Amino acid sequence: MRSFSYQRASDPQAALQALALAAAATTPLTEASTQPLAGGTTLIDLMKLDVMRPERLVDINPLAANWSQVDLDGGNLKLGALAHMSQVAGHAEVQQHYPVIADSLKLAASPQLRNMATLGGNVLQRTRCSYFRDVSYAECNKRNPGSGCAAMDGFNRMHAVLGTSDQCIATYPGDFAQALIALDAAIEITGKSGPRTMSFAEFHKAPGDTPAIETVLAPGELISGFAINGRWPRSVYVKVRDRQSYEFALASAAVALDLQDGVINDARVALGGVATVPWRAREAEAFLKGQKLDDTLAQHAADAAFADARGRQHNAFKIALGRRVVAHALKKAVAMEI
Repeated sequence: MRSFSYQRASDPQAALQALALAAAATTPLTEASTQPLAGGTTLIDLMKLDVMRPERLVDINPLAANWSQVDLDGGNLKLGALAHMSQVAGHAEVQQHYPVIADSLKLAASPQLRNMATLGGNVLQRTRCSYFRDVSYAECNKRNPGSGCAAMDGFNRMHAVLGTSDQCIATYPGDFAQALIALDAAIEITGKSGPRTMSFAEFHKAPGDTPAIETVLAPGELISGFAINGRWPRSVYVKVRDRQSYEFALASAAVALDLQDGVINDARVALGGVATVPWRAREAEAFLKGQKLDDTLAQHAADAAFADARGRQHNAFKIALGRRVVAHALKKAVAMEI
C-alpha cells in the first residue's frame, strides 16, 4: 500500500472543507487525491490492490452522530448514510415494513463486513471485475480511461448483460442499491453549498463512452442519507450466487408489490448481478400492473426484463438465470403473508 495521510473530521463542515481542497484539482476523469473513509471495506481493499491511490483519507465516522438515523415517520423511511448495514438489516420496523431492504443487506456480505460497512459506502462500492482490480492488466477503461476493456474478449462470466457499452461490461456488484431503486428512493447529497436531493435512479451512470464516471457525485460531496416514501411490506430480495455465504450475485431481483384482492395495483422490479448499474426493469412492471399473477404472467414479465440483454462468451447463462430469478421473486412476493 502506498503512503497516505490521515485526517479525522470533527463535523460535516470540516469533512467537506477537507474534501473540497482536493476537488478543485480534480476533473471528472481523475481520481480525487483526498477520499472519505467510513467503514473502509471497499476503499482499503482497493488501496491494497493499488487500484486506488489517494494521498489523504478523511475519516468521516464522527459525522455518524447526525447521519446514522433509521427513522420511520408518517409511513416513510429515512436512513442516514453512515448507518451500518447490520444496524438497518436488524431493525425490527425495517424488517416488517421494508423486508426487501433488510434482506438485501443481510445477503450482501459477511456479518463482520456488515458491522463495519455503511449504507453510503455500500452504494458507492466499485465493480468486482477482475480486470479492474488487477493492475497488471493495462486495459481497463474504468481504471485507465481510453485503454480498452480486457473483459470484452477475456473471461467474462461475472460480467453484465444489461446496460453495457463498447467501452465497459463491468457489473455493478451491490445488493442494497437494487432495493433502493425498486422503491423509488431519493438520495441526499451534501456539499459545500448545502444538501441536494435527487432520485436514486439518477445517481449511478451507465458506462457509455466514459466508464470511469460512475456516479453524479461531484468531488467534495458526500452522501448524507436516503428516503423512501410509503411502506412496502410485500417486498422480497432473491439472490442467486455460486455459494451461500459471502458471495456476489450471479443474478438477483428486488420485487415490491401492491396487491389488492389478488390484483397487482403497482409493481416494482429491480435487477442485480446482471447490469452495469442498479437496474430498474420497468418493462417487466408494465406487464404486471392490473393483473393477477400466474406462472405465465410471471414468465412474460421476466422475459420483458431481459428483452434487451446481450450475453457474451461466458455470461450468456445469466439471461436465462435472471429470468428464473425474477419469476421466482414475483411468486414469492405474492405468496407473502402480510
